Amino acid sequence: MIKAVIFDFDGIIVNSEPLWEKAEARVLKTVGIELDPEVHRKTAGLDTQDTINYMYRLYRWTDKSTFQVYKEIMEEMQLLLDNEVDIMDGFLDVLQFFVDARLPLAVASASPLKLITTGLKKFHLFDYFKIVNSSENAEAGKPHPVLFLNTAKKLGINAEDCLVLEDSFNGAIAAKAARMKLLVVPEKFNAKSTRFDFADLKLTSLKDFKKSHFEHLNSLI
Repeated sequence: MIKAVIFDFDGIIVNSEPLWEKAEARVLKTVGIELDPEVHRKTAGLDTQDTINYMYRLYRWTDKSTFQVYKEIMEEMQLLLDNEVDIMDGFLDVLQFFVDARLPLAVASASPLKLITTGLKKFHLFDYFKIVNSSENAEAGKPHPVLFLNTAKKLGINAEDCLVLEDSFNGAIAAKAARMKLLVVPEKFNAKSTRFDFADLKLTSLKDFKKSHFEHLNSLI
């Protein structure tokens, strides 16, 4: 039985994945690197520091430290979240559904807490969530399940009784590894991928979510 709902942030609550690509591309350009969009896609859902480390192993820039590149990407994302980010289509209706169901809600994201807070407060959403959790405070980032497990523990709910909403493959793996129920809304470039077929429910958009979907998820053992 579903007793709590855990939302990913990027790609579920706000449409920030294109902004991450933009921020990464802008900063990497300052060290002479042209970001391959496919590289960005492979890192979707990863902890930000893990993303930088992955890119460094691939590109091996020399003009700046990985810490400096991380810092500049964070600064760029802060600006983009302040000025350009939009809320995901269908999210507000889904949020209202779970609020009406009186289920405790949480956010568990690979993004730094400062950026999550910025996005939630921009759309006056922060107070809807009992817990806001970032992988920067966890022992490992997605696809490791510890972020979701820690979030369930903070909620005081068994992991098996939590529903996760995710968009990335790494996040989806983490949710199922935590033995949680999973509703996945894949990123557009993964919309037709069979990689997400292990999810309990796959939708093309949160706008498609219906009460019958929740009833189906709630019936799963």
